[in-house]
Amino acid sequence: MSRTALRICPLCEATCGLTLTVEGTRVTGARGDRDDVFSKGFICPKGASFGAVDGDPDRLRTPLVRRDGELREATWAEAFDAVAAGIRAVVEGHGANSVGVVLGNPNVHTMAGALYPPVLLAGLGTRSVFTASTVDQMPKHVSSGLLYGDANAIPVPDLDHTDHLLLLGANPLESNGSLCTAPDFPGKLKALKARGGTLTVIDPRRTRTAKLADRHIAIRPGTDALLLAAMAHVLFEEELVDTGELAPHLQGLDELREAVRDFTPEAVAEACDVDASETRLLARELAAAPTAAVYGRIGSCTVPHGTLASWLVDVLNILTGNLDRPGGALFPQAATDRTPRPAGPSHGFALGRWHSRVSQHPEAKGELPLSALAEEIDTTTAEGEPIRALVAVAANPVLSAPDGDRLDKALGSLDFMVSVDPYLNETSRHAHVVLPPPPPSQSPHHDFAFNTLAVRNQVRYTRPAVPLEPGRMAETEILARLVLAVTGMHGADPSAVDDLVIGQTLGKAVKETHSPVHGRDPRELAALLKGDTGPERRLDMMLRLGPYGDGFGVRPDGLSLTKLLAHPHGIDLGPLTSRLPQPLKTRSGKVELLPGPIADDLPRLREALRHRADGFVLVGRRHLRSNNSWMHNVPALTGGTNRCTLHIHPEDAEGLRLVDGQRVGIKGAGGAVIAPVEITDTVRRGVVSLPHGWGHDRPGTRTRHAAQDPGVNVNQLLDGTLLDPLSGNAVLNGVPVELIASP
Repeated sequence: MSRTALRICPLCEATCGLTLTVEGTRVTGARGDRDDVFSKGFICPKGASFGAVDGDPDRLRTPLVRRDGELREATWAEAFDAVAAGIRAVVEGHGANSVGVVLGNPNVHTMAGALYPPVLLAGLGTRSVFTASTVDQMPKHVSSGLLYGDANAIPVPDLDHTDHLLLLGANPLESNGSLCTAPDFPGKLKALKARGGTLTVIDPRRTRTAKLADRHIAIRPGTDALLLAAMAHVLFEEELVDTGELAPHLQGLDELREAVRDFTPEAVAEACDVDASETRLLARELAAAPTAAVYGRIGSCTVPHGTLASWLVDVLNILTGNLDRPGGALFPQAATDRTPRPAGPSHGFALGRWHSRVSQHPEAKGELPLSALAEEIDTTTAEGEPIRALVAVAANPVLSAPDGDRLDKALGSLDFMVSVDPYLNETSRHAHVVLPPPPPSQSPHHDFAFNTLAVRNQVRYTRPAVPLEPGRMAETEILARLVLAVTGMHGADPSAVDDLVIGQTLGKAVKETHSPVHGRDPRELAALLKGDTGPERRLDMMLRLGPYGDGFGVRPDGLSLTKLLAHPHGIDLGPLTSRLPQPLKTRSGKVELLPGPIADDLPRLREALRHRADGFVLVGRRHLRSNNSWMHNVPALTGGTNRCTLHIHPEDAEGLRLVDGQRVGIKGAGGAVIAPVEITDTVRRGVVSLPHGWGHDRPGTRTRHAAQDPGVNVNQLLDGTLLDPLSGNAVLNGVPVELIASP
């Protein structure tokens, strides 16, 4: 007997609502939820394959513990006993920083990944923290922190209302959007054009998004910051700057004018391979549009000047008066955000509060570069202990970090490693303990992170669509027990973790004068919380304390878990609105247009005016039917165009006497790989493209389908030394490579 159940899709940042067909405990189908207040029935191939992802037979079902050198099935009690003994021995013998923590991208797609890692890090007290952010979006966090005082205050384009959208290094028709949560991003771009708006795409590849654009500029990879600086120069030079209502909230406008003086369109033309007249036209059109938004993503982040490019995206929105304005770029307000504080000066944002042990990389947002993980394990210095134990949660850095071969060897040398992962993959195969979470159908879902980046304010929550199978443990309980095991509280009830967080949060809230619960008894408030589980009680608390919440009875019409459960398709909270100056947490209480670290990095950008890469440079690409290395084990999401091939322009292929399908060697600073050639004019001359997330050919893994067509690991071409210095983000695009035709 089949039934239907609702589920928010966790497979990409679009967070679409799904209607699942369930037979017994098996998901047999998925379609878009037409009544979902946010996605309104939209679905992509990943969401349509939810059942196949959920039911992958290679998913681990029981914990694994290494005994006599081999990973063997074990009970949950045995697994957590091993974790507690292994981690605490390292902490007690070598200190907290000798335990590294790696958090992978899937953490932001689960409730457990949002709620428990912060408690884990606080309990461990380690500074050896690495996440997927430093191979992705860390430059945007850093630029937002420096501009607005809050690394998570990221404005998003108002896609539904803008008249002019300028995209850099973004291909939302393939990725469904990123740092901009928008179901049916393709439909929103088509609607923009249908209402007479303009879409401009700057990308070295003629992507599906670029094909839709009114104008596509095939920039030289890695030069985004130069082009944006030149556009800012034009706005000042031609007196097109009009900050409008932003003016009272800005600091440093005159200093900014001087800072971009050298970046004329003529000066950047050769480096960018964009004609000066084209750059001037881009700036003029941006200034002339009734409303406009500039949006940059991974292609403008994973480059040598990623933080400067991210900063300049917002600078252009500010100079044209489009920041914090409908139709421009706005700050979302999530339902679980903290109670809005009164506007005014705050603590600001700091970089480099500590440094990595080996290469002295500065921390950013509490993290060290993922590129530095291998050396922090395998290199001995006088600066403290190396990492001897590792906790990896939903992370596969052997494929996602530069120089996976070195990291692969380093992981094998650890005293102890625990992985929370549904697969035995290229990273978790090194673990001494593997803790497998259940499939997504058996987990609740609320998007804590992505709602802070959504193009419309809304709130949705879905309980598990399928009951937890016998022998499995909820992901929230796994992470709660992991917290207890590594912090010396092994054996305590996992509800203690949730009770601790609830007590601390309410204890702080009642002391804040702007809080709706100021002066009340935190124990009384805790007793009022609803929910069947600790995570649900925490969600209820966040909703009730949040900007739309009921304030524990202060606002009877406000949000609570009870109200949200009564609306299974979600609650629409309205379009994005202007919010400045409330989001600002800078020391000045204003948008600080030219922060010191940015000004100090501009000479490096000026130096880039003098350099132009010879030979081929490499860029990545994303496939619609995959998300990093997650989904290559699902037959429905592989094959067709979702292949690990090297894209090369026909004229470049002819010059090297390459033919379609021929295998070619690609050599970089970190090593070499061999991949089949795919000749296409969608990539500009001098540029080659290889997708990321592949390389499923290492022994000891249990991903059978992925191993049949493993592809190659593009990050093996990198040696980990190329970083954006402000953010520690790996440089993955615009990297020089050499092509060697195979005989």
